[in-house]
Amino acid sequence: MSYQVLARKWRPRNFQEMMGQEHVLRALINALDSQRLHHAYLFTGTRGVGKTTVARIFAKSLNCEQGITSRPCGICGACREIDEGRFVDLIEVDAASRTKVEDTRELLENVQYSPTSGRYKVYLIDEVHMLSTHSFNALLKTLEEPPPHVKFLLATTDPQRLPVTILSRCLQFNLKRMAPETIRAHLAHVLGQESITAEPAALSQLARAADGSMRDALSLLDQAIAFGGGQVTEADVRIMLGSIEHAQVVALAEALAARDGAALLRHSAELAEFAPDYGDVLAELISLLYHVAVVQAVPAAAADETYAEAAARLAGAISPEDVQLFYQIALIGRRDLSLAPAPRSGFEMVLLRMLAFVPAAAGEAAASAPPAAAAPRHSAPVTAVPVMPAPVKAAAVQVAAPSAPRAPAMPASSQSVAGGAPAAAHADDWNTLIDALRLHGIARELAVNCSLKARDGDVFHLVIAPVHASLRNARLEQRLQESLSTHLGRPVKLVFSIAAPEAETPALMKERVSQDRLRAAQESIAQDGNVKTLQEMFEARVVPESVQPVD
Repeated sequence: MSYQVLARKWRPRNFQEMMGQEHVLRALINALDSQRLHHAYLFTGTRGVGKTTVARIFAKSLNCEQGITSRPCGICGACREIDEGRFVDLIEVDAASRTKVEDTRELLENVQYSPTSGRYKVYLIDEVHMLSTHSFNALLKTLEEPPPHVKFLLATTDPQRLPVTILSRCLQFNLKRMAPETIRAHLAHVLGQESITAEPAALSQLARAADGSMRDALSLLDQAIAFGGGQVTEADVRIMLGSIEHAQVVALAEALAARDGAALLRHSAELAEFAPDYGDVLAELISLLYHVAVVQAVPAAAADETYAEAAARLAGAISPEDVQLFYQIALIGRRDLSLAPAPRSGFEMVLLRMLAFVPAAAGEAAASAPPAAAAPRHSAPVTAVPVMPAPVKAAAVQVAAPSAPRAPAMPASSQSVAGGAPAAAHADDWNTLIDALRLHGIARELAVNCSLKARDGDVFHLVIAPVHASLRNARLEQRLQESLSTHLGRPVKLVFSIAAPEAETPALMKERVSQDRLRAAQESIAQDGNVKTLQEMFEARVVPESVQPVD
């Protein structure tokens, strides 16, 4: 007897043997058990997830000689003929090879005739999206109102290409990609029935390579059995698939954890000897980083056995922030790998980018920081773009100007007052407090337009000019008082009065500093030798409004 491939030998014969797709099976089983049958069903999903298999089992359930049931017997004439593909009332059509409208009309000419031997005449149209527009139009009326003895089962991998008039006449079921765990469990079951030994890591590789398709997984398993001479090992599967050793991916991750650029390039050179697909290498690294992140977030979570030990070890060597950073860089790098001049250089650039963006530790940052300047910088190099007499618009000139000096912290003498006498208050003290409070909106406008007249213990006497008196209201004053109390760690009281401020308010101080900086910038431009040369040679002029100090 000739050998039968595993994908055909282990095709499910009933709904109970189906792996995954419980959301579809539940609906079909309930419909069969309650005899609530629609005349047209559409099964969608990627290749190898069971669309045609579900349709054939459904046809068997409709025509089983023991009656309409969700558990066909499998031994009657109708069940055996459907399994063997020779049931006369199950008409399977490959729409990809019969796209013409003449083919569809010929097919529909026999719809009116009763079934030959079964209970229903079932039309199973695979890859239905390949039909032409005229074919869909010819099918439309029959699909909407078929004879009572006819059922249509449609299957497609691309439902978006179906006309909405077809979709609206069918019950649609979307079959999902299968999880690698489900595929691996089924492969282990098949190998157990076939009495073939296999390493669990090899089955995990096959399950991931199948990309959600059970048929692809069984085909790969057939290939692995032939490649390994009757057994399935991790090394053979890795060679067959052209994948790399997991130890090499772990070594890359360990070099990243150690921030060892030399080790990274050395491991990359070792990988290059096998001419790998660097996109697959990054995919494996992304998978490892995912398992590390899971272990860090939920230590009790079950990790993939392939990376379980390495993930647990790396979880303590790499911070969660760095894991997320590496994951994102690897993800983007894999997407952009095709843009690199060479795959290897693009791959190594991704690894080096991970090192470059790792935040430096506090000690490293202090060691690498440049020495502080002996004196504050008062001026900076100035560049200017003159305005020519011709109708050419001048560019804005950015000028570095000295920044306002930071106000000193509030002295201790003003925080606690002996004998209850009012302490001397300074504008700088109030400005410092306002910056520390980080107020926003109108509450900040109220604060910056007040000046601190005096402070009596925890009582602040504030003065606001009459022009800004409209900013005052009970809610904003209460908000400012609560914010100040929270900052100082004890309750305080604010007493407001309306008068001309004796001291400079934070708003006036900011305006003064801004004007000083602008004036310094304009003076720097005016004294710049390059600007003077341009003015003399080309009669250029500087637009005052275009001069702005550098923030």
